[in-house]
Amino acid sequence: MGDVIDENLVRKLIAAQFPRWDGAPVERWPSGGTVNAMFRLGDDLVVRLPLTESGAEDVVLERTWLPRIAPRLPTRIPESLGAGQPGEGYPWPWSVYRWLPGENPRPDGPSPLAEDLAEFVLAMRSIPLAGAPRAYRGGPLAALDTATRSAIESLRAIPEENVDCDAVLRLWENTLRAADSDDARVWLHADLMPGNLLVDGERLSAVIDFGCMGAGDPACDLFPAWNLLSDEAREVFREALQVDEATWSRGRARTLSQALIALPYYRNTNPAMAGNARHVIRTVLREIT
Repeated sequence: MGDVIDENLVRKLIAAQFPRWDGAPVERWPSGGTVNAMFRLGDDLVVRLPLTESGAEDVVLERTWLPRIAPRLPTRIPESLGAGQPGEGYPWPWSVYRWLPGENPRPDGPSPLAEDLAEFVLAMRSIPLAGAPRAYRGGPLAALDTATRSAIESLRAIPEENVDCDAVLRLWENTLRAADSDDARVWLHADLMPGNLLVDGERLSAVIDFGCMGAGDPACDLFPAWNLLSDEAREVFREALQVDEATWSRGRARTLSQALIALPYYRNTNPAMAGNARHVIRTVLREIT
C-alpha cells in the first residue's frame, strides 16, 4: 500500500472530501514510523494515512478518545480536524490533524525532559478507566516470552551486532520469574518512543501517535527511561513517578524485549528504529552491570 500513497493521492483525497483545503501545498514528511504515511498540508496541517489495516483501526481509536483525554493532559497531543474516509482507491479511514511543531528528542535526554515526561505519564494514569480500550502492549509480561526468545536467537546469528545474548537472556528470564501478576491497570500511551515525542529545546512540547493507547500495566509507559533519557535523567524520571522495584524491572524488561525484536527486523530497512534498539540494549546492559 505504501508504494501508492503519494502527494497526488493526498491532493485527490483532500479535493474530494475537504474542499476548504484544496490547493494547499502537499509535501511528504519524512518519518521513521512504520504505521502511517505523513504529509504536510499547508503550514498548519498534517495528513496521516495508515499503511496497514491495523493502522486504520488506530485512526478510529484516536478519533474516539483523543478529544476526551486531551483536557486532562499537561502537554499538547494530536487534534483531529478532519475525519477522512476511504476514497480515490485508498481503502481505509485517515485523518487531518493540526500541525504540532517541535523536533524528536535525541538519546541521553536531559532531566527537564524527564520531569515533563513523568508529568505526562502521571496525568495519563489519572484518567478514569471506565470504558478504556485494552492497550496494545498492556498485557502480562509472559505474553512477550516467545517473541523475545526468538529475537535473541536471531541476534545470535548476527555477530556483527555484538549483542551479549547470554546477558539479555538472563535478564529476561530473571525478570519473568520474579514478575508479579501485574494486575494493576492504568491509562497508557503505550508507545513512548522518541519518534512519538516532540521537544522544544530541553522541554517536552507534544506527544503524538496514540494508536496503542488504553488500559494496561503501568510499566508500559516507562520506556523513555531506557530508550531516551540519560542516566541522571532516568533517576529523575523514576523518582518523579515513585516507581517500585517490581514495576521498574518489568518496564526495563518490556523495553528490552521491544528492542530485541526490533533490531533484527529493522536493521536493514529502518535506521531510526534499529538505532534506537541498539541504544536500548546498550543502556539496559549498562544499568544491570
